[in-house]
Amino acid sequence: MPGPLDGVLVVDLTRALAGPHAGMMLGDLGARVIKVESPGTGDDTRGWGPPFVQPDSGTRESTYFLSANRNKESITLDLKDDGDKALLTELIRRADVLLENFRPGTLARLGFGTDVLAELNPRLVTLAISGFGHDGPEGGRAGYDQIAQGEAGLMSLTGPGPDDPQRVGVPIGDLLAGIYGAYGVLAALLERQHTGRGQVVRTSLLAAIVGVHAFQGTAWTVGGQVNRAQGNHHPSIAPYGLFRCAGGSVQLSCGSESLWRRLCAEFGLDPDAAGLATNGERVGNRERVIALLEEAFAGIDAPTLLARLDAAGIPAGKVRTLDEVYGWDQVQSQGLLVDVEHETLGRLQLPGPPLRFFAAGPDGETETTKRDHAAPPVLGASDSQLRAWLTEGNT
Repeated sequence: MPGPLDGVLVVDLTRALAGPHAGMMLGDLGARVIKVESPGTGDDTRGWGPPFVQPDSGTRESTYFLSANRNKESITLDLKDDGDKALLTELIRRADVLLENFRPGTLARLGFGTDVLAELNPRLVTLAISGFGHDGPEGGRAGYDQIAQGEAGLMSLTGPGPDDPQRVGVPIGDLLAGIYGAYGVLAALLERQHTGRGQVVRTSLLAAIVGVHAFQGTAWTVGGQVNRAQGNHHPSIAPYGLFRCAGGSVQLSCGSESLWRRLCAEFGLDPDAAGLATNGERVGNRERVIALLEEAFAGIDAPTLLARLDAAGIPAGKVRTLDEVYGWDQVQSQGLLVDVEHETLGRLQLPGPPLRFFAAGPDGETETTKRDHAAPPVLGASDSQLRAWLTEGNT
């Protein structure tokens, strides 16, 4: 299947992670994504490593770059060169979507401000991703994920305790900005069907992280409570977190009183003990709850404990390493690994798109998910083809 965005042309001027992730999401959905890179060096992430993959030919590829650029073509353009700027101009005229994550004002200085873009292509949807927003008192700040995680409060909620803030183990601000950006692009494309005109969609690392504060945000804005990091246990539900057992640990969640009672029945505990009868009481006595459960689990190894929790109907799981995740048959069943053929590296297996699509009919569902994916391109892989298309009008 070609994907729901088949026929949509995306020009991707972004580099690093937030913008490329947004472009990859659109490519996963079937859009044609043309990645514009600087001659010679390309996207910054081509040099980010190790790890690198080094085939016998000596061409080095960064696994970081490979993570964010599947389903794209690559053309190299020098945006300070008049001839290359003319090619970009022609590309913009033909595009449905333009992605950029320059610092605010940079694209305008290159001659492609929003007024110019609207004149070149009134139907163009532009996604602009910045670090802290395009305006406001700190709108010009450069955006780097870990700095944004700290400034946007996420690190204060992450880690073993309030005195040891930790970043999330992936560049979550970049990734969320890319996800929100792609979401905004889709909304703008839908609106364009009614208005006939494109618009500019803006988001930032700051906005994306604040956008997922969820109950931690309203704890302050509504409840006046500033929550802080408290390790692997939920601030509003107990028990909910990571618990030690014989030779390891398990995670479990009791999000209702009925689950708490099942848990207690399975391990011989009193669900109505003083200070433990309600979720609010258990949250207030969290350390006591943790100690009580870990004492009950002390003589049980993790596989046995998980089996007992499952039999009792208690949501539970283990903490997997990434090799265990990608070797898990459930992950594979969901299409979360895809095979691609890379120009220099040969056959690769990449983490796959997180969406699947189905068409419902009288005989049941038929999966329509796009299955054929293109490997991330080598630098300038489509230079000759795209330059010919843009200069000669080939389609």
